Amino acid sequence: MNIQALREKIANLATQAKHILAEKGDQTWTSEDQAKFDNLANEIELTKSQIKAEERLRELDADKFFENTSKDIGKRGEDEIDALTAVALYMRHGSDVTPEQAVAIRNAMSTTTTTEGGYTVPSEVAAMVIDKLKAFGGMREVASILTTETGVNMNWPTSDGTADVGAIVGQNTAVNAADITFGTIGLNPFYYTSNKIALPLELIQDSAIDVVAYVVDRLATRIARIQNTHFTTGAGTTLPDGVIPKSSTGKTGTTGQTLTVIYDDLVDLKHSVNRAYRKNARFMMNDLSVAVVSKLKDTTGRPIWVPSVVVDAPDTLLGFPVAINDDVAVMAANAKSIAFGDLSKYTIRDIANTTVLRRFDDSAFALSNQVGFCGWTRSGGNLLDTAAVKLYVNSAT
Repeated sequence: MNIQALREKIANLATQAKHILAEKGDQTWTSEDQAKFDNLANEIELTKSQIKAEERLRELDADKFFENTSKDIGKRGEDEIDALTAVALYMRHGSDVTPEQAVAIRNAMSTTTTTEGGYTVPSEVAAMVIDKLKAFGGMREVASILTTETGVNMNWPTSDGTADVGAIVGQNTAVNAADITFGTIGLNPFYYTSNKIALPLELIQDSAIDVVAYVVDRLATRIARIQNTHFTTGAGTTLPDGVIPKSSTGKTGTTGQTLTVIYDDLVDLKHSVNRAYRKNARFMMNDLSVAVVSKLKDTTGRPIWVPSVVVDAPDTLLGFPVAINDDVAVMAANAKSIAFGDLSKYTIRDIANTTVLRRFDDSAFALSNQVGFCGWTRSGGNLLDTAAVKLYVNSAT
């Protein structure tokens, strides 16, 4: 079955599930109704997984090859070597290149100074790194992204205007003072590194391998993991401020809800966020918490979790999209396990032209017939409006 047919299957299953919801309305669900709905939801998830597998296979089939690069690159002048080819040459051969190729590499990858030294990668490779960062973890999917040219510390002005109101005044009557209280929140960058990774020399020099995509994937995935953790739970000062520590409690779970959450508590969490922030709101939780929440019903037994029709589009809870972030705590006593609100008020700051790459050929790698690589980039993050997001905290007992 091709991908289009699988998508049509999902649409049909989702239509059936929504029909059940609409047909039952406020009626109490029977066990047969619930079983039918759950079977449809499970089949949708399985079909989505099948589509992802098909798409992954297509990506592998479509990988760009560098076979011609290794065969005839030496025949071309430096002006004919594009940026990606220059990066591939550096990754494959390091300093063991012709003088002409070395010039092309330097032209494509400006030198920079880091703790280890290295090259600033060209914009094409930097874009690949950013795409990889976006695809991992959850925070970059929901946050606002701010790119600045320099990495100087930045204090962002803040003000909560949700309680501000105007007034009626008579003619020729002075208005009352209603000064706005401003604060500041730091949005400072941090140096992130992948740490060194070791790869087999034969793999790097294999012309059938898209070495740029392969190395970028390995390096960026490591950086993406640590950034997502910090943007979620970072404690500030020596780390970015994470969205969870910066948010306040909107609802503490009813006694007994140490590993679960009930429908009424989710409703209370929703309404703990001001309506002004609910226009662009969503839930965010660990995938294991999704397994709990997706089984919840309202007071009539109707599911409050609705699977999406579109592949990779978020499912909804109480009518709001759900972002999955495995750095959010799993449900446990006192765990801050669910965030709700306008998560775009969390801002990630990336510093332009700071994505750096270095290849290592020292004896620590050479003795094992390996090549080392390390990447760096500068980013930071903070929740710029702390009233925008509230947390569900599981009961202590």
